[in-house]
Amino acid sequence: MTAAERAIRWSTIAAVSAVAIVAGWVSYDHALAVVRAHGESGSVAWLYPGTIDGLIYSASMVLLDAARRQRQAPPLARWMLGAGIVATLAANIAAGLHFGPVGAIVAAWPALALVGSYELLMVVIRGSAAAISEAPADAAADMVLAQVAQDAETAAQVALSATIAAGNPLSGRQLADRFGLNRAQVARVQDKVRAAANGHARPQEVSSPA
Repeated sequence: MTAAERAIRWSTIAAVSAVAIVAGWVSYDHALAVVRAHGESGSVAWLYPGTIDGLIYSASMVLLDAARRQRQAPPLARWMLGAGIVATLAANIAAGLHFGPVGAIVAAWPALALVGSYELLMVVIRGSAAAISEAPADAAADMVLAQVAQDAETAAQVALSATIAAGNPLSGRQLADRFGLNRAQVARVQDKVRAAANGHARPQEVSSPA
């Protein structure tokens, strides 16, 4: 990750987190007022709004875990996330409804900002997790390809040495065709065979790439 990418990532996280904190506090206050107005009091009233935001958080974490493991998200997590969003919107709308339609919209905005900010943060985290999970796979693939290329060159070296000893050395084109080598690899194979011969191989025995 470049310095610019890190700056974008962390500035996005900081901005989204700041919006989420403010929106979460306002949304909680609205939900608390609604709960108190409908019969709950004391510690129950204080804790009740937390069940809504807690449900959204829990469902989002399950979806995030599924994304990191590259598995299909559980349908229950999607349903619970939707239920939490509907519940927090309903509580905030109810808090501003007695001020009319405009009051309901104003009161609903913090809930939308909270859910939107939280989901944006999850998108950033999911993207980072995906990049991390893909990096080892790419490195492993590169290692396999490198090993295959090395094995092909080694086999070509053995074949070239054997055909030189038999007096009928393989040409550069034959090496390329039989072992799937490019011109640079053919040249490298021939150089290694020359070096192994300690200068005793005659020039015509190790032909140049065709």
